[in-house]
Amino acid sequence: MTINERIKEARKALNMSQKDFAIAICLSNTYLADIENESRKANDRIVKLCSMVFGISEVWLKEGKGDMFYKSPDEKITRVVSIFNKLPLDYQDYALQQLEGLLKLRGKK
Repeated sequence: MTINERIKEARKALNMSQKDFAIAICLSNTYLADIENESRKANDRIVKLCSMVFGISEVWLKEGKGDMFYKSPDEKITRVVSIFNKLPLDYQDYALQQLEGLLKLRGKK
């Protein structure tokens, strides 16, 4: 199995559409489709992004050895990242401010 096939397998294991997976790792849907169809090579940057965003093991992606995930995928985090990446930059800034505000409120209790 190739890196490209493992990326597709991991996306399916996360129950994500190509579009949502691509957005979460800052790729176009077309680019991800090309990777999954083996028209494009998955480079080290894409492997790193898959690992950082979804907790997919780099060793598993590159070599097919070990477990698919080095940590359990968290559905909420996956959804938040996907939604956040769909927002315009000024909305992203606002969302971050709101989250930081919630943390401050929590600290006052």
